[in-house]
Amino acid sequence: MTSNESRDTSEQLSDSRREPRRARDFFAVPAPVKRVFDRFPLFTHPANELPHSAWSTRRENQLFVFTDAAGARRGRPSFNPQCLKWQAYLKFVGIDFEIVPSNNHASPSGVLPFLLPALPVGNRTPIPSNKLQKWAIEEVHCEEEQQLNVRFEVYSSLLDNRIRNAWLYHLYLNPENFQAVARRLYVDPSTTNSLVRSALAAQLQQAARDELLKSSTYIDVGVLEAEAAEAFEALSTLLGDKTHFFDRPNPGLFDASVFAYTHLILDQSIGWKYNRLQKLLSQHENLIQHRERLFKFF
Repeated sequence: MTSNESRDTSEQLSDSRREPRRARDFFAVPAPVKRVFDRFPLFTHPANELPHSAWSTRRENQLFVFTDAAGARRGRPSFNPQCLKWQAYLKFVGIDFEIVPSNNHASPSGVLPFLLPALPVGNRTPIPSNKLQKWAIEEVHCEEEQQLNVRFEVYSSLLDNRIRNAWLYHLYLNPENFQAVARRLYVDPSTTNSLVRSALAAQLQQAARDELLKSSTYIDVGVLEAEAAEAFEALSTLLGDKTHFFDRPNPGLFDASVFAYTHLILDQSIGWKYNRLQKLLSQHENLIQHRERLFKFF
């Protein structure tokens, strides 16, 4: 090998050693910054738990529902039918609780309501709505309503489908009601940012639209109202001249389910601008009296 070849090989080896070094130098932390991090090293905190500082000292069961601060302090009925159903049911079976304003994002299951039991002390496991009846039965040994009457599920479908569908349309897709009621109750309290409010409003309306289109290729308001009218008539016939549904001595889960809609439909303080459901419901005096009796629990 000549001296020139030897020198070229040496330079190539030197260049090959410098390439990785240059790459390391490019990604290396500058010395002044490194000294700062040496003094204050990064620390990875554990994942946040559910907020529990206030819960850890609670003395009552806490039911998290859609409501405002004033409504929570006074124990007013929630403006959300699903929340009001369980709020009423727990009252009917004699379980004490306090109301906590909340939203779906705060719920471990993604939906409201959920309950944090006061006992046993230290138990922070939330109880979702689909387990609330089982928990209540174990707490106060009340009767399980589904076992009392085989018609329970049949009539429940009237509420979960026909009346709920009409409710979804009138609250979210009727322009006047959406601005006066739904937007005021669900959207405006969540943020002051106008762009975020607009996005949330659009999401709420689209969710309602998607839900209604699950059972129909298009949304027919006349059909929705007709089906709701038939459902109210069937419920009125089922109740008859009895005080509670299924001739129970005390109101149960089905009474709470009916009350959750009848109360909100008849509640003028909500601010309805268009309330066709009220006109349909008002044709059945026994359902109105049923609502008034149960409202006394509040």
